[in-house]
Amino acid sequence: MTDRKPDRVLDAGALKALAHPLRVRIYNLLGERGPQTASTLAALIGETSGATSYHLRALASHDLIHEVVGRGTGRERWWELPKGSVDLPGPDEMPTPASRAASQVVMSEFFRLRNDSLMEYLNRPKADQPAEWRDLGLVLTARLDLTPEQMASVRDQLQEVLDSAAERFHGQEDMPGTRRVSMRAEIFDLVDGPDRHHSAQEES
Repeated sequence: MTDRKPDRVLDAGALKALAHPLRVRIYNLLGERGPQTASTLAALIGETSGATSYHLRALASHDLIHEVVGRGTGRERWWELPKGSVDLPGPDEMPTPASRAASQVVMSEFFRLRNDSLMEYLNRPKADQPAEWRDLGLVLTARLDLTPEQMASVRDQLQEVLDSAAERFHGQEDMPGTRRVSMRAEIFDLVDGPDRHHSAQEES
């Protein structure tokens, strides 16, 4: 069983600072594409550099991002995500209505962007992919009948695979031939699925 803990759990103040669709998108782009400036982000999302600069400062004020040391000038600053993993608390973990609303905005935007990136990959023509990167992705779905203990075991195995890969390949962002990839693991019970134990009790 994994004992992995996030490097940072976002508090209510950080969540409120992030709770804006454009800020979530900027934060997500920094994760997907690495360091960016206000100008490069503006070109990516179709906003003015003044708008992206404003949102970057708001994110930086809560240490959600920081300036890249030794890169850029006073006129053009480069920004990146801090190293390490981040936990985004769900609405049910927040103590006030305002913080719960902030968490809802952040979570919904992150998962919308996550789905968008998956659909972009699925719809990308092979001709647009370098030959060495074709057919490397994997999108699988398995439907299993599990007990809570079995689901916890599978979940922890998936987490260990992700943690192992993250540790093994850490620090390769400047290595020639690498490309940023998205690695995901999902396991959850289906709300409308059959509860085998409950059904058996009802039928007895």
